[in-house]
Amino acid sequence: MLIHLERQGSIAIVRMEHGKANAMDIEFFRDMNQRLQEIEKSDAKGVVLTGTGKIFSAGVDLFRLLEEGPKYAHLFLESLDTGLLRIFNFPKPLIAAINGHAIAGGCILVCASDYRLMGDGPGTIGVPERVVGVPFPTSALEIVRYAVPNQIMQELVYRGKTYGAADALLKGLIDEIVPHDKLINRAVELAEQFGDSPETFSIMKQQLRKPALERYERDHREHDAKAAQIWASPEARQAIRAYLDRVVGKRS
Repeated sequence: MLIHLERQGSIAIVRMEHGKANAMDIEFFRDMNQRLQEIEKSDAKGVVLTGTGKIFSAGVDLFRLLEEGPKYAHLFLESLDTGLLRIFNFPKPLIAAINGHAIAGGCILVCASDYRLMGDGPGTIGVPERVVGVPFPTSALEIVRYAVPNQIMQELVYRGKTYGAADALLKGLIDEIVPHDKLINRAVELAEQFGDSPETFSIMKQQLRKPALERYERDHREHDAKAAQIWASPEARQAIRAYLDRVVGKRS
């Protein structure tokens, strides 16, 4: 099981447990979609999304992207698009409890949530896609645009900057810093508060996110075809390999 589901009172806790870095691949989003479907049909008032260990999620499994080639890249981008929109559109309150690093796609998961708590440890958060050498799919970009103050959008996207918890709070990328040992309990508390009036919350969420979803519907067919070509290109593969060698090191 890549996505572990448990309950704490009226709140469902979705815990990513996919390898060391909770890296995203097709199976990750398949399991995530299944867990969210189960929660939506249940009596749970809300959701807490968190990771394991020192990492919330390091984003896309770039090693696998290189290993499996262009065909996998196209299939994965479809899965990424569906998965991100599923989280962004989830009708119940969804609180991100950021237990560690939330990088690239991990940061986008955070941005798709309704409230963002970050533990007070050494974790960092940001979207270095441009530095990696691949463009945002439209769904990912619109989710970040929705969540991030306009004044840091260019810094975040163009420069690919990552931030510790204090800077992330100052920039408006997260909503609260919480002692690590109180992170889940605080997230559960907020999910319960938001979920006290489920129909009202769902309507307000739709209203708030409608402009982002309308931009997605208008633009994604044009931009995502170009983005997919770049993700699958030899040039992008070379850039990804260079990034991994520089930042992560070769996988043993």
